Amino acid sequence: MPTRGVVYVHSCPPAVCPHVEWAIARVLSTPVRLEWTPQPADPTTLRAECSWSGRVGTGTELAAALRQWPMTRFEVTEEPSPGVDGERIMHVPGRGVFRATMSANGDLLLPEDRVRALMAQAAGAEALVHGLDRLLGTAWDAELEPYRQAGEGAPVVWLTQAG
Repeated sequence: MPTRGVVYVHSCPPAVCPHVEWAIARVLSTPVRLEWTPQPADPTTLRAECSWSGRVGTGTELAAALRQWPMTRFEVTEEPSPGVDGERIMHVPGRGVFRATMSANGDLLLPEDRVRALMAQAAGAEALVHGLDRLLGTAWDAELEPYRQAGEGAPVVWLTQAG
């Protein structure tokens, strides 16, 4: 069953941009030319985004391909499809990857077993809040937010997975 999503490359050194395009092209099995624009939140980098369509699991493959360049900031989303939850994967240099299940409206979903484990282990309200922040990827969101805002109104390229 096909699905779709978005790749947001929030910041990428100019020399790495062609490699990012090649990585996305390799996953989607189709040529990729992104429209790179300056990233105001970090003037030494560029940003781009593209919507994609392909088979379920493509979002994970795209994130794995982009992780090869640890200096990039990116997010990959995959929309839910029949019988399969959506997901959001975020990467921040020095922090690594955060991956979470995503609802149809874009909210992160916390698995019941992880919430129950947190409640059983948290020694007080402060620990519970810290644990929930960790489960929600709050640190990744906080670091990416200035880069997201700088990309509002930026051009988007549509890509469809071949074959």
